[in-house]
Amino acid sequence: MAANKSERALVEEWRDVLALHARATCELDRALQPHGLGASDFEVLDVLAEGASGEGPASWRVQELAGRVHLSQSALSRLVARLEKDGLVVRGMCPEDRRGVQVKLTEKGLDRHAETKPLQREVLTRMLDRSS
Repeated sequence: MAANKSERALVEEWRDVLALHARATCELDRALQPHGLGASDFEVLDVLAEGASGEGPASWRVQELAGRVHLSQSALSRLVARLEKDGLVVRGMCPEDRRGVQVKLTEKGLDRHAETKPLQREVLTRMLDRSS
């Protein structure tokens, strides 16, 4: 019986995590939509912006990005194509491996990220505040 209670508690905790993720994603989508972004779009911009240095934005291979933003490679490729169409990123061939594709923020992408980062952080703060 104790094992069943523990298992039920584990499943309930998992479902709580999934529910929180769904609510936070919906809130992020609503907050970012006026800026032409969704939660996953922002996450890609955010990861790319984190790698920026004094020399400008870093470039990431699509495979590396997929692991950081938790999307399949095909879903990420479609998302990156949309961001590229909007002028927020550029894609290019990897110099080390011509089969690989690199993604890099444009100036417009950096600006959009800077504009929306406070909104995203506010939603995360509100949604993840465990004291409420």
